[in-house]
Order: sequence, then structure tokens, then C-alpha cells
Amino acid sequence: MKIREDLNLLNKPRKSRFQGEIVIFLALILFCSGCRMTYVFHAAAGQFRLLNGSIPMEEALEDDSLGTDQIERLRLVARIKDFGDKELGLKKTRNYETVYLESPQAPIYMVSASPKDSLDRITWWFPVVGDMPYLGFFDLKKAKAEKEKLLKKDLDVIIGRADAYSTLGWFRDPVTMNLVTGSTVDLVAIILHEMTHTTLYVKGQGEFNEGLAVLVGKTGAFLFLKKTYGPTHPLTIEAQKSIEDERIFSPFLKLLLEKLKHLYDSPISYQEKLAEREKIFFRSLEEFNCLKNSLHSDRFTRFGTAKLNNAYLMSVGLYHENFLFFESVLKKNGNSIRETLAFFKGLAREEGDIMKRTREWLDQGLLSSPRITRTERIPNRETSQ
Repeated sequence: MKIREDLNLLNKPRKSRFQGEIVIFLALILFCSGCRMTYVFHAAAGQFRLLNGSIPMEEALEDDSLGTDQIERLRLVARIKDFGDKELGLKKTRNYETVYLESPQAPIYMVSASPKDSLDRITWWFPVVGDMPYLGFFDLKKAKAEKEKLLKKDLDVIIGRADAYSTLGWFRDPVTMNLVTGSTVDLVAIILHEMTHTTLYVKGQGEFNEGLAVLVGKTGAFLFLKKTYGPTHPLTIEAQKSIEDERIFSPFLKLLLEKLKHLYDSPISYQEKLAEREKIFFRSLEEFNCLKNSLHSDRFTRFGTAKLNNAYLMSVGLYHENFLFFESVLKKNGNSIRETLAFFKGLAREEGDIMKRTREWLDQGLLSSPRITRTERIPNRETSQ
């Protein structure tokens, strides 16, 4: 679709509800003289298309096309948000008050890339958010075109799908149909995950942002379902199993990445590294096939079904490599998500790598930690796709 055709979406009558978002979009464009203008237009047009096609939650609950399970999941959304705000200390927003029912597909295609001989992420710089470790596309053809460009640079590249994304408070994110038709546990975890991004997002530090959101999403989902349905309910047990599988998969992935890093840091030639990494990939898949017997769910069973490469592993690692790290911070903060968020908000007020400073804090076993008051809010500074 041409840019002009995309921007015509703004002229529909329903769009008057989103005048504030239009102003924000135009302001961001003004900051974008040095970044990928075409991509920004695509991302903005996709976002507005989503907003334009969304309906209020009350209307969605009366939609005859939805089944009983889907209606029940929609009814949970407000309770999830309230739990995140009151029980976990997540920021209260106007997100998820509308529903996008027009497509059951996950809304975003994510393109990630890495060099073939190092565990570095190719990043893209944008105003406000800084360096991003992926590009998000609403259109698969555009995602594939970007992949082809990156492949020509002799990079490892993957296209994945994101079940949800956060605009970090700049826009009013809707509930999408893929969340309504998916599992209840995933719905709870994803909403809390995205609420975490809106609550605390450190510019240019994707490893921290996604790792923290996974911890809050999964742990918070267990706590919410336990409170809502009781400790022995199948949904609560499923959420607990999801956490247990993170504890199994995370160290496996970390060890694999450490092996690759050791290889890539060695003085052998580029071609030798590529040959040796294939051996590591092969052995890791054999190890994972054995590890599958220990998993309690099917959440990681598709690992390695596509050909392994650095981009794939770094993308998976962005979310799952550091789960035990974040869980250790949670434990040091009394297993309180609220206190853990307060701890990280304190660190976020300082410059530098927040992951590095947290590791130092853990290694030193410090009893004191930087804090901010529970009522203090980090202002919304970023937006991303």
C-alpha cells in the first residue's frame, strides 16, 4: 500500500477519537530526519489502522461472532489491568479498553539480524526509544523485503511474529483478536508484560526491557490466576508450569550462547567459525531433544524446528536467556513485583547499563538498593513498534 493510501485512513470519521495520537505521530516524524522515514510511515499507518478498526470493549462483549470462551477472556481484561495496577505496581493506562476483531493473526512481524560470527544484535536507531534490536512490520511482504536486504549483507536474519506490542503510553493499545482466541494464561501474561513496558522502559536497553517484562508477565499471571481461581485450578497450574519451564530452558539457552561466544572470540578464521558453529548447533539440538522430557508444557517445544542461526538465538535470548537473573532480583526483593519494579526504577535514574549494575549488586550481595517511592511514576518517554 502506498504511503498516501495509508494516510487516507486518518480521514475516516471514527478517527476523530484519535486526534491526540495524530499529533504525536506528526511530532515524531519531525524528529525523524535522520532515521528510516519510510519505515516510520509504515509503522504509524499500521498503528492507526489498528486504532481505526478497534471498537470499545462494551461493543465487543456484545458481538455475536465471539464464542463463550472468547467473551470470558475479554471480561478478564479489566480485572487483569486492575490487578497489575493495584497488586503489582504497574502503571494504570487507557490501554486495552478497545478490541480489534478484524484479524485473528498476530499483529506484528519482527525482523531481527546478527553477524554470523558474533553474538551481536543489529540495531536500528529511532527518536525517543534509541537503539532497537528488531524492526516491526504490519505487512509480511515488507518484512520479507527487509530480510532480503539484510541477507545481502551476509547477516543471519529471521522473521518472527509478536503476539502483542506496546506503544509505551503514546497510543491506546487495543486487545487484538489473536489474544482473545489464544489461551487465558497467555492473555494474562501478555497484558502484564506490555503493562511492564509502559511502567518502566529504559532507552536502548532491550535485553533489560524484555527480560523484566517476561518475569513480571509470567510471575504476575500466576499470582493473578491463583487469586482469581485458586491454587489448584488448571489455569493456575498451567501458569506455574510456564514458570518452571522458563527455569529449565533459560540455563540451557545461556550455556549454548556461552559456547558460541567462546567460539566467536577464538582466533580461528571466519570460515572455520562458521563450520564449528554448525557442530555446536547440531549438538545443542540433540541436548534439547533430551531436555524436552523435563518440560512441563509445549511452550518451548518448537525450539530449533527452523534452522538455527545467531539471529534466531539472540532473538530468543532477548526474552528468555536472563529469566533466572531477573528471578534472583525478585527473590532479593522479597518476591514482590512491586518492590522489584521500585528497585529497577531506582537504577534507571542513573546512567549506564542497568543489567551490568544489577549483576554487580547481585554479586556483591548488597543489602541496600536504590529506591523510589511507590507513588512516583516514570514519565512516558518512548514509543516503539
